[in-house]
Amino acid sequence: MKTIKELLHQEAVQPYLWQARYGVEKESQRITTAGTLAKTDHPHVLGNRAYHPYIQTDFAETQLELVTPVAETVTELMRWLAALHDVAYRSMPPEELMWPMSMPPDLPEKDEEIIIAKLDTFEDVLYRRYLAKAYGKRKQMVSGIHFNFEFGADLLQNLFANQTEYTEFADFKTAVYLKVTRNYLRYRWFLTYLFGATPMSNERYFMAEDAPDEPVRSIRNSRFGYTNHNDVHVSYESLAKYLADIAQMVESGKLSEEKEFYAPVRLRGGKKVSDLAQTGIRYIELRNIDLNPFTPFGISQEQVEFFHAFMLYMLYLPENAAADEWVAKGDTINNFVALERPDRLTEYVEEGMDLVAGLKAMAKDLRLPLPTDFFAFVENAFVDPNQTFAARLYEATKENAIKWGRDIAKENQEKAWAKPYQLAGFTEMELSTQIMMFDAIQKGVHVTVLDEQDQFLQLRFAGRTEYVKNANMTSKDSYVVPLIMANKTVTKKVLAKAGFRVPEGMEFSDMESAMLAYPKFAKTGFVVKPKSTNYGLGISIFKNGADLADFKEALAIAFAEDTAVLVEEFMAGTEYRFFVLDNEVKAIMLRVPANIVGDGKHTIAELVAVKNQDPLRGTHHRSPLELIQLGELEKLMLKEQGYTTQSVPKDGEIVYLRENSNISTGGDSIDVTDEFSADYKKVAADAVAALGAKISGIDLIIPDKEKSANKPKAYGIIEANFNPAMHMHVYPFSGKSRRLTMDVLQFLYPEIN
Repeated sequence: MKTIKELLHQEAVQPYLWQARYGVEKESQRITTAGTLAKTDHPHVLGNRAYHPYIQTDFAETQLELVTPVAETVTELMRWLAALHDVAYRSMPPEELMWPMSMPPDLPEKDEEIIIAKLDTFEDVLYRRYLAKAYGKRKQMVSGIHFNFEFGADLLQNLFANQTEYTEFADFKTAVYLKVTRNYLRYRWFLTYLFGATPMSNERYFMAEDAPDEPVRSIRNSRFGYTNHNDVHVSYESLAKYLADIAQMVESGKLSEEKEFYAPVRLRGGKKVSDLAQTGIRYIELRNIDLNPFTPFGISQEQVEFFHAFMLYMLYLPENAAADEWVAKGDTINNFVALERPDRLTEYVEEGMDLVAGLKAMAKDLRLPLPTDFFAFVENAFVDPNQTFAARLYEATKENAIKWGRDIAKENQEKAWAKPYQLAGFTEMELSTQIMMFDAIQKGVHVTVLDEQDQFLQLRFAGRTEYVKNANMTSKDSYVVPLIMANKTVTKKVLAKAGFRVPEGMEFSDMESAMLAYPKFAKTGFVVKPKSTNYGLGISIFKNGADLADFKEALAIAFAEDTAVLVEEFMAGTEYRFFVLDNEVKAIMLRVPANIVGDGKHTIAELVAVKNQDPLRGTHHRSPLELIQLGELEKLMLKEQGYTTQSVPKDGEIVYLRENSNISTGGDSIDVTDEFSADYKKVAADAVAALGAKISGIDLIIPDKEKSANKPKAYGIIEANFNPAMHMHVYPFSGKSRRLTMDVLQFLYPEIN
């Protein structure tokens, strides 16, 4: 019979060795900027924590718990941690921070000032009251990382296929996780030495209780941490014994219920511990990881990767004693190491170096895809203990732990707020999609990114699934609606038939026929644009006609975007974007074309470069405003005004680089929703309804918005957009912010509060 170690060397297993699934539950206390516990309730903007999948409350009302979805890669896990921290921080009052350390800040003198989480169900509150009485409120205030780990399905299936001891896959998988758990409990001191980060307690933590001789490596992972009482004993010899022991502990009253068993490792399979009898062990939860205060998210990517290697090594290693004896020995060693001084080498340095050597040998033998310096930190830490987390934290906080923790928390808060229009971890996605993801996460909607490049999301809430592309393309609009709007000829015909004023014009499918029509447009204002386009691409506007050369160049620009081109009358007036959702105008935007203001000293090219330094400006819809370009269209526009890019405009002179006012081509966005009367809003809403759409951006040219929309030529509709950008309404250049992404979410899920 082959050992697990031998099975791991099989060629069939090799491709799947570094395959795993991960999840993190990260606890943090909410504090004031003074470094004391916050006195406010759980942030109300986060929806109901009873069902929130990502941001919950642990023991106390001040104790946030951030829960990542299951991740297939370490990179994906860290992206979600970054995103959840962004949402949590930007959902809290600006005067509140997340305490970065496991040990709580200074606690109040009276226990009653530590407020138990105000949860919906009486059973949950009652359970926390029991814990407060059984273990004391103060021990409950310690925070940490719960790290969920599951070996890859392909790895386990291939191991199972090459062994002969087990006939059922579920039984084999359970045996694998039990072996890993026993070895982990035996050697967890190794992680306590490296990553323990609770060297000292703060004011009024231990009170009159027995306390360790500080500093230590990890108060949280020692006998002074939050552990079950000494009369609670559970065996890991087999799953049946494990479940029977927990049931007996509950029956005898040593545990109030099965979830009170607080081991460093929790076996996971179903919603309840007893479900394991039917499901077997699906994954394991490591509960002994202290918060890493040297990283913004409490755990680093390097740590997660090391934990993966360590778990594989726990599977790789043999067990050298009976199960209960093996685990008990690990408990004793871990408590000893946890209470050692953090700035001294552990008494178990020899075993530690053996483990390091074993890890390196395993990685080499199994050809794991790890960098050459992957184990450098671990090796160095067993030579110089001052490189361990506990020693570093002790050195950093021994003068003033509260100030240090508060300063770190403030730095983390500032990072989360540096670009509030972005969602950390997903900043390569289109901006409106990032904002929608933020809103969905904040309100407790399950979010799955189905295709990042295509901005395709799956949302789940209130028992229903919705699919959203580009933040506002949803199932509420039929397939034909975007096809109508993408075809400007069809859009015009539908609107004209419904009685709306649209520009007159002609359609051309080749340059030759378009050029022959030049005399019809030469002396009047006209617009040249692709038949199907978005974001203002390929559009040229000539308010007073154009010469033949400019007409030809504009056609070439438009044909570069599409096989058909429209030449339409120019409608004089101001262009406004109306955002219509479910027959209601939610926002109106005045978009000012890309421009610069002269200073009499610098060239147009230099002034563009200065304006582009605005942090709100970026590219590819990742910022509220787009960078101003100096391409062929901009140069053509400058030529019309008698400028080149090297011209120096007068002080205060406004020079426009585009005729079209799209934000995507460098324009400025100004919210004017409240300046419009109901009649114009009705025109926009009715026009969108005529197109059969529920969500649309519709562009109106209005010469004088103070006049009634019912007057002749009071408006003209020049375009309807089936995927209107929303970020410019959420973060306008000036004016009131309109959170359209939330409007779309509530349109899909009216249950969201």
